[in-house]
Amino acid sequence: MEPALVTQSRKPQKAADRTSRRPLLQRILLAQESGIALVIVLMMILLTVYSGSKEDTQRVTVPQSAEVVTTQGQLTFTVDGDTKSYAISDGWELRAVGDKSLLLRKVTVNKFLNFNNLIQILVFASFIAIMSVGITAVISTGGIDLSVGSTYAIAALFGAIFLRYDWSSGVPSVSALGAGVGGWLGLVAMGVVAVVVAFVMGRKKNSSTSPTRAGKFGLSLIGIDNIVRLVLAVGVICLLIAGWRLMESVRDGWDMTNRSTLPIAATLPLAIGVCCFVGGVAGWINGVMIVGLRVHPFIITLGTMAAYRGLVALPTKAQTVGDFPASYQGFIKLDIGGVNPVPVLFMVLVALAGVFVLSRTVIGRQVYAIGGNEVAAKYAGIPVGRVKIIVYTMMGALAGLSASLYLGYFGAAETNAGNGYELRVIAAAVIGGASLSGGRGSALGAVLGALLVQMIDNAMVILAIDQNYNQIVMGGAIIAAVVLDQVKSRLMAGTR
Repeated sequence: MEPALVTQSRKPQKAADRTSRRPLLQRILLAQESGIALVIVLMMILLTVYSGSKEDTQRVTVPQSAEVVTTQGQLTFTVDGDTKSYAISDGWELRAVGDKSLLLRKVTVNKFLNFNNLIQILVFASFIAIMSVGITAVISTGGIDLSVGSTYAIAALFGAIFLRYDWSSGVPSVSALGAGVGGWLGLVAMGVVAVVVAFVMGRKKNSSTSPTRAGKFGLSLIGIDNIVRLVLAVGVICLLIAGWRLMESVRDGWDMTNRSTLPIAATLPLAIGVCCFVGGVAGWINGVMIVGLRVHPFIITLGTMAAYRGLVALPTKAQTVGDFPASYQGFIKLDIGGVNPVPVLFMVLVALAGVFVLSRTVIGRQVYAIGGNEVAAKYAGIPVGRVKIIVYTMMGALAGLSASLYLGYFGAAETNAGNGYELRVIAAAVIGGASLSGGRGSALGAVLGALLVQMIDNAMVILAIDQNYNQIVMGGAIIAAVVLDQVKSRLMAGTR
């Protein structure tokens, strides 16, 4: 028996050795993400050929400390000893726009393959890509999260309120059920305690395999299971009521008349921290209800999608919250040579973190194991419930991170923020190689899928296609990706 176990354990290692000995080009072509990368390249070529051209404006911002001089048909200015010249014959002209001096010229560029359009695709894709990395992990466990857009909206709302609030006027008061902050904290504590008690009861119930032991209190295993669900439901309801009262306090008592003047050193961690925390709590609630109530993720997240979306309108009576500190918007919309790198940088960092976590850590391997065979994962000792809660919490936190970038880029939180993002985020993950049956997914593939989704959107604008077809195209892309995934799985099974 022992030699057979040794032989069986060596098979994956031998397969890994054969993979590592393959040439680099072959490994790239056989990679899961190579197909989507090839589709992106082909789509870029087709859009470049068929998009046509347009007239665009190139601009150069002249520093306030520099003076533009016209000599020998050249517009010249010097910055830190470096002299820059622009020929008038090339169409350059000097214009004053507000308190800035700009050098402008008209040029003919390809509608798709031009610098500004490509940067815009990357920036807008980053909002979807960050969330698609999180939902890839969710889908890899065999789950789904339909509340992504609503979580994104509620995180953006709280982040906007905390950014907008004038903290120099003091900390706002919070009340619950007629009491002050103590009553609100008590309600939160009741919810947390009920959730913890429910999970402790559930673990004890699972560890008790003897019907006589479970029946000491006159309760069957089915009865105990129902009690566990009831206690968990009470805990979650307490937490939702606490959140409801917090938002009502925000609406009724927070002074939003004075604009916050916090510096970037305070606004950056405040915005990202609040958005990620609120999104993480929303995701944690999803995970707790999915694991504790043992209801399919589709049903739970469908319900929270509607609930969170309804909560977004409560604090501000469906009004937009904007007018943030200039320091925060200035950082998120930082312009370096015509490039807005901050959202793209966050996308790259999240992608790298996602690749590392899913492929190089224990929890990453547990995610794939649960999605591959949840029953086998339980027998292997994997804490399935805990892993699922962690995954859904991280999904919510990433939605919050994306929401914080949205706040800085657009400068306001709207009640309809994130509408339809469920379809786009899931489409990006599935197109990127995540299997809806679980057990397979890639963070890099999710980011590439988000780029392809944004390119499809961009292509419809460039080619002047009616935007009403956008949802049809996205739905068709999801169906095509799932069908191709199933065909690929059958072909791979047939070659074994």
